[in-house]
Amino acid sequence: METATPQLVARDLFQSFRMGPRRIEVLRGISMEVARNEAVFLSGASGAGKTTLLYTLAGLERPESGTVEFEGRNLYNGTSASQARFRNQKMGFIFQGYFLLPELTALENVSLPGMIGGKSARERAEESLTAVGLAGRTQHLPAELSGGEQQRVAIARALTNNPEIIFADEPTGNLDSKTGDTIIDLLMDLTRSRKMTLLVVTHDARLAARGDRQLHIKDGVLQ
Repeated sequence: METATPQLVARDLFQSFRMGPRRIEVLRGISMEVARNEAVFLSGASGAGKTTLLYTLAGLERPESGTVEFEGRNLYNGTSASQARFRNQKMGFIFQGYFLLPELTALENVSLPGMIGGKSARERAEESLTAVGLAGRTQHLPAELSGGEQQRVAIARALTNNPEIIFADEPTGNLDSKTGDTIIDLLMDLTRSRKMTLLVVTHDARLAARGDRQLHIKDGVLQ
């Protein structure tokens, strides 16, 4: 039986930041592969490089050296506009801070990725909000929603273009553990039923054990 080609391949990723005279190495030669439809949880202490690795794998933060390929395409080749278009079509993003626009309703926030992609977005946005259990909250502003509901809106927004992979950076970081568990359940159910790949960063070891595979980062290397 042939082994399926990995969907995401990272090779020898290095990344560092300057803080005054000091150079801090954040990623130190990380290589990894993620299979299609796999749910991978990336854990590690604060400052270990989890978010930097996630952003680098998602095409958002160019590494100093090394390569990231998604479905055979080098994420850091081509113009920034073509890279952004590719991300919009193929990837969904969920962040700890929700990043909802406060003046837009839940429906308008969820419609944004589709509008950027030039597609008819409203119907898909309504379907996404229904999928996350917010069919009755489409006209509410973020300030009128609880933290858990805001994160559900963020999940719906990530789903609306029907991406191939979802990147989630500490999606339960601002939530109590009960609400956080519900959000992870929802994320796992939705990505599995839609046959999407899921890559989640979390500092919570209990949550990290929920994935198909757990990776641990320490001092800029995977363990």
